Amino acid sequence: AQTVLDHWGGSDYLWHLMLTQQGYTVISLDNRGTPSLRGRAWRKSIYRRLGVLTSADQAAAAREIATWPGVDSSRFGVWGWSGGGSTTLNLMFRYPEIYKVGMSVAPVPDMRYYDTIYQERYMGLPQDNPDDYRLGSPISFAEGLRGRLLVVHGTGDDNVHYKGTEALINRLVALDKPFTMMAYPNRTHGIFEGPGTTRHLRELLTRFLTDNLPAGPR
Repeated sequence: AQTVLDHWGGSDYLWHLMLTQQGYTVISLDNRGTPSLRGRAWRKSIYRRLGVLTSADQAAAAREIATWPGVDSSRFGVWGWSGGGSTTLNLMFRYPEIYKVGMSVAPVPDMRYYDTIYQERYMGLPQDNPDDYRLGSPISFAEGLRGRLLVVHGTGDDNVHYKGTEALINRLVALDKPFTMMAYPNRTHGIFEGPGTTRHLRELLTRFLTDNLPAGPR
């Protein structure tokens, strides 16, 4: 989905605004494939390359941002939800030299576990091109993790099933990679059910960021 839009950003905007008030620089980037007005080639470029091109574009933009005055390139963080959570994992695993902290909410670690109406639209059939599914899935590159990672998922997620995150947990454990995990019992993809859930999640993300990537000049 396109994230760079000229409209009210809702709760994400307010949270990002609060982070800038704490001293963080917050930037949103649209990689190739997003439904922006950039033409057919832009949209079609990610066919069977989802995860590969998306993370490569984000990393390339981060390298450019690292050259800006006032930017500390040694302390980049990234976060995302759903597809953004998958991209966060890809960036933390594939480009550990860039990203020091990542917060991944409700991600798809393995494309084979996501629904066909979305995944096959962008990736084709898994039996026809299993290598593309492997190369696009963050779990395939979990050994690259070096930074601080938070994974959040609702166990009742009816869109991105919790099974995928369990597979990621097992993989990171097998690799002896330290990470932090928060499961919200029986919450769906939006992780909002139950009293206090939304506030608890936002405070969790804020605390993990400020503890592991404090704002301010160094």
